[in-house]
Amino acid sequence: MKTVKLVDLAKTIRSKNAGTDRITFDIIFREQGNYELVKKSKCLTRDTVAKIFDIPASRIVDFVEFDPANAIKFTINRLVPSGSFGEGDVFGCQQYPPLLDIEIPLDDES
Repeated sequence: MKTVKLVDLAKTIRSKNAGTDRITFDIIFREQGNYELVKKSKCLTRDTVAKIFDIPASRIVDFVEFDPANAIKFTINRLVPSGSFGEGDVFGCQQYPPLLDIEIPLDDES
């Protein structure tokens, strides 16, 4: 089965602070077809995100497939607040790279 990397389908893949105790992730698609392909694949769900980031699913406080914006959004609880001693990403903007190489199966018609 042919696959394509998520980074090749999405317009934007990013992470950023959502307050001091959370990081939010946005995967935004320009084309509705790409968004629907990723949704249908079930490669991005609460459970797969937990596995990708090696965290318990309980740390994922929100997971939304937002059809009006062709976007998948999720938010995780930080282990320590932003800016705390030893915390390595004050702005939360360096957390998205594990999402880039997710392999999405292509439909037979693609």
